[in-house]
Amino acid sequence: MICGFIGLGLIGGSIAKAIKNYDSTILVTAYDPNTEMLQLAHKEGIVNKTASGINEDFSDCDILFLCAPVSSNDSNLRGLKDILKPDCILTDVGSVKGTIHSAIKELGLNEYFIGGHPMAGSERVGYANSNPLILQNAYYILTPTNEVAEEKITFFSGLISGIGAIPLIMPYEKHDYITAGISHLPHVIASALVNLVRKKDSDDQSMKRIAAGGFKDITRIASSSPVMWEHICMTNTDNILGFLDDFMEVLKEIRTDISDKKREEIHEFFQQARTYRDSFINADSGPIKRVFDFTVDIEDKSGALASLVTLLAAHEISIKNIAIMHNRELREGSVRLEFPDESSLTNAKEILLRNGYITH
Repeated sequence: MICGFIGLGLIGGSIAKAIKNYDSTILVTAYDPNTEMLQLAHKEGIVNKTASGINEDFSDCDILFLCAPVSSNDSNLRGLKDILKPDCILTDVGSVKGTIHSAIKELGLNEYFIGGHPMAGSERVGYANSNPLILQNAYYILTPTNEVAEEKITFFSGLISGIGAIPLIMPYEKHDYITAGISHLPHVIASALVNLVRKKDSDDQSMKRIAAGGFKDITRIASSSPVMWEHICMTNTDNILGFLDDFMEVLKEIRTDISDKKREEIHEFFQQARTYRDSFINADSGPIKRVFDFTVDIEDKSGALASLVTLLAAHEISIKNIAIMHNRELREGSVRLEFPDESSLTNAKEILLRNGYITH
């Protein structure tokens, strides 16, 4: 099987690497205007053939991923229209599906196309930051046209499952509505918060200096590519505006409650949000399972982390993941420990508490 990639940045590179991990016999043909990164991918063995452009180099592809910026899709599709082999699957990775589906219909490519959106990524960009692990247990939304053969959908869904992601099929209109609410609006809000603090900060930048914890957590995504988010706002405009209008109404309501000191309404506002948000984490049903983790305070001195890990290892407790927390608003230092199951988590917490550690 041959997979083609037009664009080999963060997402394209991550998918290509995941495919190679899944089946090393799959051949990859790729084109990217960044020839340095393209050559790096070839040197690493991820790309088997580097294409010189949108040309006949892709005529033998069984699956062709469009991973270039959304603004390039129209011209790229026109270059591919007459070279696709009949059974090729054409897909993309864009976070807005309406525009690409319109272009596909206009060019008469409906029988080839299965829209794709891996719900994964990073604020970092480029092939150098690509990582197949970002696709693990991530929803990978598929928006096939009505004309694409069912066997193509089944085959492609199998590949997506094979690389560790979770295929989820839906109409492209529904996709654009959902992502406007859970992805696009949060990016707008995060950037708005950062810009608000930037404007309100003092000349000595005191707010910037002490910004930590919650503020950094909820604004992390504001570090994403401004070019990408410009394109998203220009292409999913109506859905984003609809959610923005609704969000501003919510803000007006809570502002009124705070101004009028309506204690019960304010409490209910935060309680409903907490309950609904916690249901994301604690749900054991569905394809994405609960994360078994907690945070533990440690002294800010040499050897503190090693002592913690050694203690758990001595009791044969397996640690699935460990992260040093940079939020020190409330504690001297802390790490987040993740465990493979609830039993390991419970035992680890009991051991640490017996040994004088504080957990959260």
